[in-house]
Parts: sequence; structure tokens; C-alpha cells
Amino acid sequence: MLTESLIADFHRDGYLFARGLFSEAEMQSLHRIAKADQQLVAEAYTRLDANGAETKLAVRNELVDSPYSAVVRSERVARTMERLLDDEVYHYHHKMMLKEPRVGGAWEWHQDYGYWYNNGCIYPDMGSCLIAVDRASKANGCLQVLRGSHSIGRVEHVAIGDQTGADPARVEAAKLRHELVYCEMEPGDALFFHANLLHRSDANTSEHPRWSLICCYNTKHNDPIIENGRHPNYSPLEIWDDERVSRILTSG
Repeated sequence: MLTESLIADFHRDGYLFARGLFSEAEMQSLHRIAKADQQLVAEAYTRLDANGAETKLAVRNELVDSPYSAVVRSERVARTMERLLDDEVYHYHHKMMLKEPRVGGAWEWHQDYGYWYNNGCIYPDMGSCLIAVDRASKANGCLQVLRGSHSIGRVEHVAIGDQTGADPARVEAAKLRHELVYCEMEPGDALFFHANLLHRSDANTSEHPRWSLICCYNTKHNDPIIENGRHPNYSPLEIWDDERVSRILTSG
């Protein structure tokens, strides 16, 4: 249950864990579907980190008849995001991060709003929900965040390897002032985080994959000033009750 105290924690820290947001049965089914999804793998594109290691992601702007879209529409995710951001939200995009054993590269320190600002979003009133499909640990490159760093505001982003990362000088200053948190998660755990939160992940040097589904939302009042940009403009999100979403996930 999302309490006022938890909402206050989100505004203080820039993130909020929701352990066991999806059940074991739901995640086992989603895991099986995702790993067998050849179209998903084919759509994934590669980014190189500063050391030249590859990391892959598949991004989708459209909601279709799929388990991934059902997760985006689920009230346990979308309604929570609405309360955290204090407005109606809509689907901005969703993506599957594919960090494979021993070859999955790092993601450099960045803010999502560091990118989304350039897509015409005037305000940073946006957020993401990362759902662990595989277990996420330090060994396989779990997400890292700087607690409370969303309060810094938008940081300039520059090219780092094949990626775009936050200004390294600002990141170093932030690391002196904000606690580094490793977001270790079990399948079905979720992490809601603010678009200005500084985050990164290490390369996967383990024998275990780390796939995660990330659902990204924008607020209605923050409709991009750029029409037909990289990600969608506002349109109402049809939110589905948890029972319907669970049926879709477990019937796959």
C-alpha cells in the first residue's frame, strides 16, 4: 500500500522500492515469454560504454497486445506513478534492458531527463518503473543510484563512449554529497525513480543475465512542446486492473 510516508520518501530520495510488486508466477511467465521473444532480441540495439563493452536495449513507443504493454497499463504501476508525480500520467515509452552474462556493458552516470529535456519536455515531472525480470545483484551489474540526487536539477550531458552521460565533474561532486545505493532486486521487485535521479550500472561480469523491463511515464501537464518527437505526445492511458494484468501475464 502506498502511504503518504512512502510518497514523502520518494520525494526525499528520488526513488522508491516496491518489493514483490509482481508475483513469482507472473514473473516466471514474463521471464519465459521475454527470453523466447525473437522479435524483441531483433529490435534491440547496442550502445558501447566507455570501455567499449556492449549493452543492449529494445525500446517501444507503442502499446500493443503484449505482456509488456499489460505491465505498463497495470494499475499497480501506473496508479503508483500518478500518486508519486501528483498528476495523470501517460505512456512515454517502455524498454527491455538486455545485459547478458560477461558481455553486458556498463551504463554511464546519467539522468533520464538529461535526454528527455531535449525531446521537448519542459518540466522534469516524469518517472520510470524498473521491474527486475532476472535477479539483479552487484555481480551482474544492478542499477546504482545517488540517493537524493534528483534535487540537484538537470545536469548537462556529454558523449561518453557510445553513450550520453552526465557531466563527469558534476557527477563527482554529486558522489561526494549523495549516498551511493546498489539496487539489488529479486524478480518481480520494482523500483520507481524520478527522471532527474542520477543512476548507472556496472558491466555484467557474472555468469547470470540481468534483464529488466522499464516503464517510462510523462505527466499530462508536461506534454512535449515538440510534436511527433522521439517519444509520444500526451494521450490518455487506459489503465487495467491487476486481475486482468495477472491473467495476461500468467496465460503466456
